[in-house]
Amino acid sequence: MTEKITSLQNSRIKQIVLLQQKSKERIKQNLIVIEGCREIRWAVEAGFKVRAVFYCPELLNDESREVLELIKADSPTEVSRDVFAKIAYREGSDGLVVLATPKLMNLDSLVLSEKPLIIVLEAVEKPGNLGAILRMADAAMVDAILICDPLTDIYNPNVIRSSIGCVFTKQVVTCSTEEAIAWLRAMKIRSFAAALTAKKFYHNVDLTVPSAIVMGTEADGLTEKWLNAVDQGIIIPMLGKHDSLNVAMATAIITYEALRQRGFYHPEL
Repeated sequence: MTEKITSLQNSRIKQIVLLQQKSKERIKQNLIVIEGCREIRWAVEAGFKVRAVFYCPELLNDESREVLELIKADSPTEVSRDVFAKIAYREGSDGLVVLATPKLMNLDSLVLSEKPLIIVLEAVEKPGNLGAILRMADAAMVDAILICDPLTDIYNPNVIRSSIGCVFTKQVVTCSTEEAIAWLRAMKIRSFAAALTAKKFYHNVDLTVPSAIVMGTEADGLTEKWLNAVDQGIIIPMLGKHDSLNVAMATAIITYEALRQRGFYHPEL
């Protein structure tokens, strides 16, 4: 018989709320919360192991019923509408939330194309910015995203939501700045750092070679570690009063310039 939870004080419901709110709980329990049909489907297809399934029958639609079948959970847990409202972190949900084991990649496990295009983010802090960059990286078929010394959890629910699940479709590695610099050099990948002090415009450098686009925070830019280590500093022309763009927008501009130079070609297409 399928279990049904109707109490907001249920310990399993409290666990989900904690996992949503606290990165340290996600690390401690080795679990992440995924909501939404597309996000759950992509996570399952990427090999993420679903550990628990919670659903609200009144909110299910044809797609979420299909995803529920795809998961093949032995004992999905039914919850009332009120309980689902407590564990859902978005409006207009399709009645399905799962707990899954995160996949943590390392630099040595990355699979790269012949002329890889890498995005490197230093000390990214805002989940919305990280999610937007992951979504763009999926669209551009970037090989991998390296997140150095992160200040936000890559499986923060807001990252999952703002990336529309693209955190599951891309190779994402968290590492230290030192590890990333050493790896790029070992792999002979040329690094291009967006910096206000740079003299060369981004569209005047050769991005057809194996390339890493290195981006810092909006507030402080890149640290001296990166500025001293990269092969080339680049800058986006700013013709107005502001001297910088949102980091997600700036990353997209440079990434798509690399695609333009490469003829919008990718070996997998």
